Amino acid sequence: MSLARDNDIPYSRPLRATFGSGGSEPYASALRRGTAEILYLQELRHDREPKTVEMDLARWSAEADTIDYQLLASVRGPVLDVGCGPARMVRAARELGMDALGIDVSLAAVEIARASGVDAIQRSVFEPLPAEGEWQTVLLVDENIGIGGDPTALLRRCAELISPDGEIVVELHPDDNRDRTYTGRLVDARGAVSATFPWAELGLTGLLERAGAVGLECRQSWSVAGRSFCRLANSLR
Repeated sequence: MSLARDNDIPYSRPLRATFGSGGSEPYASALRRGTAEILYLQELRHDREPKTVEMDLARWSAEADTIDYQLLASVRGPVLDVGCGPARMVRAARELGMDALGIDVSLAAVEIARASGVDAIQRSVFEPLPAEGEWQTVLLVDENIGIGGDPTALLRRCAELISPDGEIVVELHPDDNRDRTYTGRLVDARGAVSATFPWAELGLTGLLERAGAVGLECRQSWSVAGRSFCRLANSLR
C-alpha cells in the first residue's frame, strides 16, 4: 500500500492547541536535545495548585522494549501509529516486516523519526490521512487516547481509519476507573512551559463505554508490567 511517500496531502495546522505545543515548546526542545528528561504534564485547576504527572521522554525516545514488540507481534500490518513521537513503534513494526506509518503534530518528532529512516508525516489524526479505511492496525499507545481531550471523537475517527476487519490498540490509564478530561500544559525542569491544550486520561471502564457508542467492541484487554491495553474492533464485523 502507499504510505507517506505517495500521499503528499497538504497539512493544515489544527486550530486547537496540541500536546506540548506553543509557548516555550518544552516537548520539541527536549526531543531536539536528545537527552533523557522528565517532562511534567500539569492539570490546570481553578481552585487549587496544578496536579502534576511525570512523563518519561526517555522511554518515548528509546528503542522499543519487550512489551512493545510483544504487542506488535500480535497485530497485522499495515500499522498507523497515531501520536508516534520519535517513532519507536514504527521502527519496531518495520523490523517485524510490517508496513507502518507514524503521524504526529510535532515537527521535531517527525524530523527525528524521518532521520531514523522510517515513514512519518506531520499530521493531526483529525486531518486527511493516507489510506483511510485501509489500515489493519491503528495504535494509540503511550496513553495517546488523551489526544484532543475527547476520547469519543478520537475513537470515532480511528474507526474511520481501520479496514472493515482492522483493529485499534489502545494503551490506557492503569486505573480502570480513571476518566478525566481537562486542560493541561507541559513543563520541563528548566521552567519552559507550553501553551495549554485539552487532554484526557481514560481507564478500561470509560473506554468500553465510549467504544460502544461509536460501534466498536473490545476483543481483548490485558495488563503487563504496569501498562494496560485494549484491542478494539468493529462490532459489526
